[in-house]
Amino acid sequence: MAFLEIEDMGTAIYDYQVEQIADGNDEAMPDAIAAAIEEVRSYLTQNDRKEYSDGRPHYDVEKIFSKTGTERNSLLLQKTKTIAKFHFIDLCNADILYDRAQKNYDRAITYLVKLAKGDVTISGLDLIEENPEETEDDVLPYRSGSRKKFNHE
Repeated sequence: MAFLEIEDMGTAIYDYQVEQIADGNDEAMPDAIAAAIEEVRSYLTQNDRKEYSDGRPHYDVEKIFSKTGTERNSLLLQKTKTIAKFHFIDLCNADILYDRAQKNYDRAITYLVKLAKGDVTISGLDLIEENPEETEDDVLPYRSGSRKKFNHE
């Protein structure tokens, strides 16, 4: 079982709409779900840029997305469903309010950007434990001082 399954999508899109859009393609919804999970993961995964050592939360993405059932964070799950729905309905516009889905998608992405920046937090999301061996110089996002003297050698 994964973080988000096809059965979970019933609260985001009706079954008849899934059948109508998929048109017999059994891989359409799983592909949309996989793309949505990867997209959400990309917002929560820190990169190696020094600016991300400025106090923003560092999420334990593997632990968050390995949870199933009621262990999952409901808000993050709902945002992932919204993104999966948008990826799925991008195949077709049959009986779907595309503009509404687009606005919901845009709101979900805006929220995830804020979450990644640390402007908002979701309680209960697993964080990566800080490394106690790091010195203060290792975690500062900037450095002050002068450059080494330039010589024409």
